[in-house]
Amino acid sequence: MQANAYPQLYNLARERYSCRNYSDRKVDRDTILAVLDIARLAPSACNRQPWKFLVADSQEQREAVLYSYEREWIRTAPEFIIACGIHDEAWHRGCDGKDHTDVDLSIAIEHLCLSATSLELGTCWVCNFDPKPIREAFGLPDNVEPIAIIPIGYPAEGQSTPIKKRKALDEIVKWGKF
Repeated sequence: MQANAYPQLYNLARERYSCRNYSDRKVDRDTILAVLDIARLAPSACNRQPWKFLVADSQEQREAVLYSYEREWIRTAPEFIIACGIHDEAWHRGCDGKDHTDVDLSIAIEHLCLSATSLELGTCWVCNFDPKPIREAFGLPDNVEPIAIIPIGYPAEGQSTPIKKRKALDEIVKWGKF
């Protein structure tokens, strides 16, 4: 396929990467709301939208994020969004009870990340964190699960989209039986 034939979404997906080095430039509230508005538009099973997005807006909440994920790079992010799932609001498949919270929230998070990319912001999914400090600092009720931390900000100078290593289409697509 020729590069000029790729749709706009393809180009956004190609440019989106896990940013792990941010400038100290703040992201204004309206920009964060614009990114979250795109996440709001994400589809979910039976349109349940079993999610809440929390923006860390106090020093205590920021410290909780840093404590829950003790990697030096995350300290460079000027903003944090906590993506939370609400399992009792999600659709559950009738035949086996499969909970679609994580599926639905993943779609919304990727909408958020692509939206951020379109505004020249960097993001990264962080799932390897201790949820306890997040629960406490954000006052989460028992039925709300912090599923991902999304650091968001302007990439530091010199950052660029790394070369993506992905499987070829013929390795992931099969026509007919497995």
